[in-house]
Amino acid sequence: MKKAVVVTDSSANIPAHLVQQLDIRVVPILLVVDGRTFRDGVDVTSGQIYQWLRESKHIPSTSAPSIGDFLRVYATAAQEAPAVVSIHLSPKLSVTYSAALAASQLLDGVSIRIVNCHSVAMGQGFVVLEAARAVAAGADLDAIVTRAEEVASRMNVLAVLGTLEYLYRGGRIGGAAAVMGTALQIKPVVHVADGYVGLFARPRTKAKAIRVILNQMAEQAAETERHRPDAQFHAAILHADVPNEAEALRQEVAQRFNCAELYVTDFTPVMGAHAGPGVLGVAYYIE
Repeated sequence: MKKAVVVTDSSANIPAHLVQQLDIRVVPILLVVDGRTFRDGVDVTSGQIYQWLRESKHIPSTSAPSIGDFLRVYATAAQEAPAVVSIHLSPKLSVTYSAALAASQLLDGVSIRIVNCHSVAMGQGFVVLEAARAVAAGADLDAIVTRAEEVASRMNVLAVLGTLEYLYRGGRIGGAAAVMGTALQIKPVVHVADGYVGLFARPRTKAKAIRVILNQMAEQAAETERHRPDAQFHAAILHADVPNEAEALRQEVAQRFNCAELYVTDFTPVMGAHAGPGVLGVAYYIE
C-alpha cells in the first residue's frame, strides 16, 4: 500500500498524462454559464469556455467544489492509503482551500494534510507533481508535505493579459481604466506574490510583455547559477486560446534555459473566465 494519495483541484492544469501516471486525484472546479453548471475538465473544456466568452454578453461565474465533493474523494483515497495530501491555490484567491479543509475535519481514520501552494494554474500544478513524485519514491507524510512546501516557496508565475475587456466586464477594473489601458495598448504583466495576483509591469505591446517575462527568468537563472551552475528549470507555458503563441514561447524558453521539464498547458477555465482569451505566460521554479 502507498503511504499517501495526492489530491488537488482542476485549477492546477496538470497535463492529463501526468495525472494518470502519478495517480493524482483531481476535484473539478464548477463553472456556471447561463444558469447551467459544468464541471471543469469533465463537462467542459477550456476551448468551450473561451468560445462562450467571445460569443456571450454574460461572464461565466465559477464556484469551488463543495465540502461533499472533497469528502467523497477523501473517503475513496482513505481505502487506498493511510494519508492524503490535498494541495490547492491560495485561500486569498478562492474558497476551494477552505472547502477542502472543512472536509478533512469530517473524516476519521485517515491523516489529511491540506497544503496552500500560494500560487495558481501550473504554479499549483508543479507543487502537486512534486508531492506525487515524493509519494512514488516512498516518502512518508511529513516528507511529502515538506517537499510540496519547498517547491511552493520557489514558484513563480508571470503572465500577460490579452485584453482588459474581461476584467472590466467582470467588475475587476473600472471603465475608465479599461478604456485608458486599451487606448494606450497596455498589455499588463501580472505575477503571483504571497498568494495574490498583482501587477508586475505595464508594457505597451505583447511582444514587450513577453520580453519582460523572459528577462525576469534570465535574471533569476543568472543569480541561481552563481551558486549552482547545473541548476535546472521546471517550467510550463500557460495560455488562454493562443496555442501558436504558446508554442513559440515554449521554443524560446527551451532554447534559452536549462529545462528539466517543460509543458504547454491551457490556462484554467476558472482563471480564463475572469481574464479572458489571450493570456500567455510561464509558471516555473528553479531546482
